[in-house]
Amino acid sequence: MSKRLRSSEVCADCSGPDPSWASVNRGTFICDECCSVHRSLGRHISQVRHLKHTPWPPTLLQMVETLYNNGANSIWEHSLLDPASIMSGRRKANPQDKVHPNKAEFIRAKYQMLAFVHRLPCRDDDSVTAKDLSKQLHSSVRTGNLETCLRLLSLGAQANFFHPEKGNTPLHVASKAGQILQAELLAVYGADPGTQDSSGKTPVDYARQGGHHELAERLVEIQYELTDRLAFYLCGRKPDHKNGQHFIIPQMADSSLDLSELAKAAKKKLQSLSNHLFEELAMDVYDEVDRRETDAVWLATQNHSTLVTETTVVPFLPVNPEYSSTRNQGRQKLARFNAHEFATLVIDILSDAKRRQQGSPLSSSKDNVELILKTISNQHSVESQDNDQPDYDSVASDEDTDLEATASKANRQKSLDSDLSDGPVTVQEFLEVKNALVASEAKIQQLMKVNNNLSDELRIMQKKASRLEKQNSTPESDYDNTPNDTDPDDTGSSRKGRQRSMVWQGDGSVPDTAEPHTAPSPILPSTEDVIRKTEQITKNIQELLRAAQENKHDSYIPCSERIHVAVTEMAALFPKKPKSDTVRTSLRLLTSSAYRLQSECKKTLPGDPAPPTDIQLVTQQVIQCAYDIAKAAKQLVTITTKENNN
Repeated sequence: MSKRLRSSEVCADCSGPDPSWASVNRGTFICDECCSVHRSLGRHISQVRHLKHTPWPPTLLQMVETLYNNGANSIWEHSLLDPASIMSGRRKANPQDKVHPNKAEFIRAKYQMLAFVHRLPCRDDDSVTAKDLSKQLHSSVRTGNLETCLRLLSLGAQANFFHPEKGNTPLHVASKAGQILQAELLAVYGADPGTQDSSGKTPVDYARQGGHHELAERLVEIQYELTDRLAFYLCGRKPDHKNGQHFIIPQMADSSLDLSELAKAAKKKLQSLSNHLFEELAMDVYDEVDRRETDAVWLATQNHSTLVTETTVVPFLPVNPEYSSTRNQGRQKLARFNAHEFATLVIDILSDAKRRQQGSPLSSSKDNVELILKTISNQHSVESQDNDQPDYDSVASDEDTDLEATASKANRQKSLDSDLSDGPVTVQEFLEVKNALVASEAKIQQLMKVNNNLSDELRIMQKKASRLEKQNSTPESDYDNTPNDTDPDDTGSSRKGRQRSMVWQGDGSVPDTAEPHTAPSPILPSTEDVIRKTEQITKNIQELLRAAQENKHDSYIPCSERIHVAVTEMAALFPKKPKSDTVRTSLRLLTSSAYRLQSECKKTLPGDPAPPTDIQLVTQQVIQCAYDIAKAAKQLVTITTKENNN
C-alpha cells in the first residue's frame, strides 16, 4: 500500500506530511493526530483505515485515492477557500496546533457540523431539493466523475434513491455502466447491492449482464461484508463467494463455557429477536469489531511515549445521535465483553445470520420480504425499544437495566422526531398505539394456539365422516348425529341410514349437523404461483413504503388498492375452505390486513385538516398493516413449499 503514496501527499485536516490513515467515506488522507479525533467521532461520521496495516479491497483503496487526488477535500472545506473566510478569523488547522482543543474543534466543525460545505440556495420544500440531488446522483454515477457524486452525497443525495421514472437506483446505473469505483462510493454511503429494480433485477444482475464480472464479484462481497468481516476477525479467513460459499462459522477451541445456562439463555434471546432488531445488533457488533481492530493497529503503529495518551484512546463506541439512548448504551456495553465472551457473541451472530438467510424460501426466488422489514426498521427506529432490546447483554446489572428503562422513556420523544411525519407524536399516544398492536398480536397468537389444539379433533371428525360415508348407503337413518368419541364402534356401523356427520366450519368454531357436504379441498397451489403473487405484493408494499418515506400521503390510497388487488389474487389461488388451520389463519391475516390497510389509508383523504400527530399515527398503522401482509404472505409461501415438497 505504501508504494501508492507519494511524498507530496499531506493530511487533509492539518496539512501535516506523510498521512498514514484514510477517511474512507470522506475521500481524504489524514495523519495520526487527526485520525485520533476522527475515531472519537464514530463511524457514522468518519470511517478510518490505516493505509499500510489494514487489508484493503483494491478497488476501495483506488476509490479513496481517486477522490483525494481530484480534490475531494475541497468539498468539506469549500468556504475556507474563500479569502473572506480568513478575514472572519476562520482558518484551517496546521501541524503545529494542539490536538485538543485546536485540531479537534476544527475537525468536528468540518465533518460533524459540515460548517464549511457549500450550501445550495434554500427552498421552501427541502424534500424536493433532496429528490433533485438524488436524481442528479442517479445520472452522474454512469460517469467516472467521483468527486461530483461525493459532492451530491455531501449535500443530501440518497445512495439508495429509487428513481420513480427509471425504476431503479444509482447502484443499478453504475453497475450497468461498469463504474466499479462509483459502486464502491455508493456502497460506502449505504447503497444495497441486493435492491431490486422495477423488474426484479439487482445491481449484481446488471453487472453480469453487462459483462462486468469483476464488479459483479465485488458487489457480492459487499453484500456479505458484515458477516465476512466478523468471520475474518475470528479466524482470518473469508468465504469463497465465487464457489457459492457465503458463510464461515468459526468454532471455539474450548466450547465448555458455551454450554452454561447463561450462554444458552443469551443464544435463545438472540434467536428470538425480530429480523430488524437482529440486523441492528449485527451492525453494532460489526462496529465494535472495527473499533477493536483499529485499536490494535493504532497501538501497534504509534509512538507510545508521545501519542498514546488518554485523549487519543477510544474505549468504547462513540454515541450515534441517530440511535436511541438504549441502543447507544448497548453498543457501549460491547466493549466490556472479554475476548471469549465477544467471540462467542460473534459466532452466535454468524450462525443465526446463516440460519435466517437460508431458512427463508423467499431468498432463493429473488423475493426479499425481509427487505420490507429492514425498510420499516430504518424508517421507524423507535419500534420495540422497550420490550426487545438488542443488547445481548450477559454482563449488565439490574441497575443498568433500570437506567436504560428510564433513559429510554426520557428520550422516546427525541427518537420520534426522526419519524415520517412533520410533527412529533406524544409518548402517551405512541404507547397507546404500540400497546394496541402488542395486544392484537397476542390475540392472534392465542387464536393460533386454540386452532392448533382443535386440529386433532378436526382430524378425528374427518376420519369418522369418511367411515360413515363408506358404511352408510341407504337414505334413511335414525342415528344420533353426534358420534361417540370414545367408542369407535358407536358410529352407526350396525345400522343403515342417511349420514349426518359433525364437521368444523371454516372459522373453526361452530359444528354443522345439517346436510352432508364434501370435505374441504386439500389441494394447495403450486409454490411457483404463490411466490409469483407474493412478489407482486412485495413490489406494491415497497411502493407504499417509499411513499411513506417521502411523505406522499396522497399515494397511500392507490398503493393500498394495488396491494388489495394483489392480495385478492393470491387468496384466490387457495381453496375456499382449506384443511390446514395454519393456511386458514394466514389467509385470514392476509385478507383482513389488506382491508385494514385500505381503511387506514382512507383516513388521509382531504377533509378537515388533521394535526400532524394524526398523520403520524395513520402512517404507523399503515406500516403495521404492510408488515402483517408481508408476514402472512411469507407464511403461505413457507407452508406451500413444505407441503408440495412432501
